[in-house]
Amino acid sequence: IHPGEDLAIVGHTGAGKSSLAKLIARFYEFQSGRILIDGADIRTFDLQQYRRQLGIVSQVPFLFSGTVAENIRYACPDPECVTDADILSMARKIGDGEWLETLPDGLATVVGERGTMLSMGQRQLVALLRVLMQKPAIFILDEATASIDPFTEWQIQQALGMILAESTSILIAHRLSTVKAADRIIVLEKGRIIEEGNHDGLLTQ
Repeated sequence: IHPGEDLAIVGHTGAGKSSLAKLIARFYEFQSGRILIDGADIRTFDLQQYRRQLGIVSQVPFLFSGTVAENIRYACPDPECVTDADILSMARKIGDGEWLETLPDGLATVVGERGTMLSMGQRQLVALLRVLMQKPAIFILDEATASIDPFTEWQIQQALGMILAESTSILIAHRLSTVKAADRIIVLEKGRIIEEGNHDGLLTQ
C-alpha cells in the first residue's frame, strides 16, 4: 500500500478482510510472513506508540458513557490539542451540521454506555469525528457503512472523504458506494487476492 493511497478490500463473508485489518492493528499475531511499514516489521514497534498512528472505525464502534463531545475528544484529550470550538467546527462540516440537530442536546448529548442512546449512524459519525481529530497516519474502516440508511451514509461519506484526503487508508466494505472512489481495490477469496484494480477496471472483468 503506497503512502497516501486509499485501498479497498472486498470479498464474501469469511474471505479474510477483517482478519487482515486485525493483523495490521496487531490485534492478532501472525505466525508467518511479515507486515512492514516504511520497511520495518510492525513487531519491532512499541505497540502503544504504533497504535497511536492508527485510526480505526469498526462496524460497531465503541463509545464511552459520556457526551458526544467527550467521545470525540478522546482521540486528543489535551484541551490545548482540541478545543470545544474545534469539535463544533468539525462537526458542522459533516452534512452541513444537520446531524447535530438530531441530537437532543447537540454535542452535550449523553451517549449512554457503549453509545446505546444514539442510532448506529450517529455512533459511526462520532467515531469518524474522533478519527478526524486524531489525524492518524493509517486509517482502517471495517464495514462501518453496513446497515446504515442512505441519508446517514451520505454524511458518513463526507466524513470519510475528509479522512481519506489526509491518511493512508484501508477500506473494508460490501457497499460499492464506499469503495468506488478508492485508488485501488483488491478482491479476497479464502485469504488470497484473486483480483486487483480500480472500480471501473474490475467491473469490465
